[in-house]
Amino acid sequence: MLCLVACESSQTERSEFELDVLTSDVLKNPTAYIPPQCYTKTTDEDGVVHNPCYACHTESKAPNFLNDIDVQQELVFPEPGAINRWHNMFKDNTKKVAEITDEYILNYVREDNYKSDDGRLILADALNAVPEKWDRNKNGEWDGFIPDSYFNFNEKGFDIDPNGKPTGWRVFAYYPFLGTFMPVNGSTDDVMIRLPETFRKDAKGNFNEDVYALNLSIIEALLKQKDIQIPEVDEKLYQVDLNKDGKLSTTNMIRFSWAPNDNIFMSYVGLAKTKLDNKEVKLAAGLFPVGTEFLHSVRYIDAKNGKTVMANRMKELRYARKDNWRNYYQLERISTKEVKERHDFPDRTKQVLGNMEVGLTIAQGWTYQGFIEDKQGDLRPQSYEENYFCVGCHSGTGATADTTFSFSRKFDNNNFKQGWYSWLEKDLSGISDPLRNDGKGEYGYYLTHNPSGNEYRNNSAVKNKFYDDKGNKKEPAFKALEADISTLLMPEVEHALVMNKAYKVIVNEQSYRHGRDGHVKEIVNIHKEVELGQDTGIVDVLNFH
Repeated sequence: MLCLVACESSQTERSEFELDVLTSDVLKNPTAYIPPQCYTKTTDEDGVVHNPCYACHTESKAPNFLNDIDVQQELVFPEPGAINRWHNMFKDNTKKVAEITDEYILNYVREDNYKSDDGRLILADALNAVPEKWDRNKNGEWDGFIPDSYFNFNEKGFDIDPNGKPTGWRVFAYYPFLGTFMPVNGSTDDVMIRLPETFRKDAKGNFNEDVYALNLSIIEALLKQKDIQIPEVDEKLYQVDLNKDGKLSTTNMIRFSWAPNDNIFMSYVGLAKTKLDNKEVKLAAGLFPVGTEFLHSVRYIDAKNGKTVMANRMKELRYARKDNWRNYYQLERISTKEVKERHDFPDRTKQVLGNMEVGLTIAQGWTYQGFIEDKQGDLRPQSYEENYFCVGCHSGTGATADTTFSFSRKFDNNNFKQGWYSWLEKDLSGISDPLRNDGKGEYGYYLTHNPSGNEYRNNSAVKNKFYDDKGNKKEPAFKALEADISTLLMPEVEHALVMNKAYKVIVNEQSYRHGRDGHVKEIVNIHKEVELGQDTGIVDVLNFH
């Protein structure tokens, strides 16, 4: 094993996909589902303890039963994960980054690698005429997801195709997840949701945007397990008591009230209501219906008028689909098995079904699949190992809601356009720091325990903005964050350009399987090797919620 690791490391200077077959089911990193962030050294050279771990590993909210707070204090890895194979993290890219000019990188990120100038979907066209090198089973067809969103949103956030027809996708604004996914650490992103056709139709089986919007809000209430404000509707049109006041009237609220053991239920509207009554679809708090899809673009950062914004160019396009229903009992069994295997069978690694063409299916019933830039900057399917990278966070962390991160963080309906809009329409400016259950601002709390705003403690731009050279908080900066999270989340232009360049180095190398976090200098606050069960040094366990 040590020889293989050394050999892998020596190859990273060359283009990885000149060496490997894209369709292979081989894992060169047997624990690629454990991200490099999990190898972070939580105790610094001065003995100060930092805790970025709580953002993912926390007390869970049912029906997530993982409750993996123990991971904050102990490195619970399988034996093959004792060696950190994310070799890119240990490289110094100073010279390669310096060779990329500002002009080049700005032109590069402003190119659209998803949609052509005449409105065609570039990746979809390629998949519909699938190249042999992508066709794993050699049947002449692409058997996985083919992108069909045009990123052409109407006033309500619904995606519209060139013929004026809805694609079913709806974009939403949300609080970026803590740490790596904050734009200040290198990437912008946006997310869309799509429910099955049943949820888009009225009781007569006709498409109805109002029915679809209402079902999405009902699912938002179910997933967040709280009341949701909506534009005023007449309950008589849908024959559903949405606000639970015992009568059918007008309402601007969907009340979350679901306790089946006490005969307290909720309902969808339209055709989905009929199918729910006939037990053809299912409903439960904290869960999406079968057939729910998500489309998530991860992008570079552009600069306009001295501010940083989401770029046209995609680094990745990530897709998720719920294929099977798991009830509370089944989900609890899955979590119990996960915890037991972590502790009792340290030689076992996470098992998933699927391949690079159809995606990878996790125990909770979801399939995940991704596309990433090739050496020329065009999107290509991810390999089996590159997809495997995605399943750990979605299937094995306490912070998820039905394995997802974004929809539970959607802006509530008292925000601009009820939270149904794209970052291209409105950025993060003026959004206040959301409050945790303890009343503290979420981002301010994270920054208190992680002064550089990420897991690796290498974002000096953030640390210098919010802390002085003695490590004391700059109170005016924290006060500004309370009212405007963009003061933390959006990087300065100069910093954004450097991060764009650092990631482009990885694209040029096609070395994603050695780590896809762009950085300039070697990351030093990360373990190269760990002992199983190693103490993290964290004493005070924190909660994400």
